[in-house]
Amino acid sequence: MKELWVEKYRPKTLDGYVYQNNIQKKLIQTWIKEQSIPHLLFSGSAGVGKTTLAKILLNELNIVEYDILEINASRTNGVEDVRDKVINFVQMIPFGSPFKVVLLDEADYLSPNAQAALRGVLEEYHSNARFIFTCNYPNKIIPALHSRCQGFHFERPDQLEFFKRVEHVLIEEDIRFSDEVLANFVAAYYPDLRKTLNTVQQNITDNKLQLPTSDSDDSADYKLKMVELFKEGKINQARKLICSQARPEEMVDIYRWLYDNISMFGDEQKQDKAVYIIKQGLVDHSLVADPEINLAATLIKLAHVND
Repeated sequence: MKELWVEKYRPKTLDGYVYQNNIQKKLIQTWIKEQSIPHLLFSGSAGVGKTTLAKILLNELNIVEYDILEINASRTNGVEDVRDKVINFVQMIPFGSPFKVVLLDEADYLSPNAQAALRGVLEEYHSNARFIFTCNYPNKIIPALHSRCQGFHFERPDQLEFFKRVEHVLIEEDIRFSDEVLANFVAAYYPDLRKTLNTVQQNITDNKLQLPTSDSDDSADYKLKMVELFKEGKINQARKLICSQARPEEMVDIYRWLYDNISMFGDEQKQDKAVYIIKQGLVDHSLVADPEINLAATLIKLAHVND
């Protein structure tokens, strides 16, 4: 079985990690030097390096495997889960590490009651346990947890820099590709580097990167087809595809994707018109009873920008 690129090229040490800024770099270096961290809350889009940094920190702090509890809160998110798993884990003394660590991935999926239950745990067991929360939407984390954690928001990388990172992997793997084809993958999945690398690797045929064919629905992702339709100006077809395939939790990301790719709507005047439509659609998204209909209406308006 081929080695997964997302793991092969995941930074394993702080030297290989791409920091957000010098302030973050110096603070992390201080934690390593002191062999201690506060409770942490890492927020930002999927695939921008939150969990990677958390695991690098665990390695650099010499936290042994038995002293780490990893929970994906998208699957484990109720009050009973917190009580049964987390509290039982942090009550035990560390096996050899300076402290135990609970890594809660996708913590924005935790119910408010589960988050509230954690509030006291962070304080009661601070002497022998640390918590690292990662989330896409920090506004879904209750203020009581925000106040007990040091927060880091991970900004999305520049899109050109993102392209170069994926390009570097393809060159290292000796894969043939065209910039145009790679640009489609980047447009579809930016800023999620993990998703981009996984999908690119799945679409290598005879050592060449290729777009999925129309008869390969099992492996094709609708976002790649969405990019092609928008580039061809077939916005109504793209609307039908998006409304039939996009999950409710993806809809806000669709608005963001439209904004990131605003250049596809034409000249500056048309782009300004498109921006207004997208922003209005996003505002209405949180107010209307049926966000799917609102997104469809936004896409219909965008289809007429070039009229």
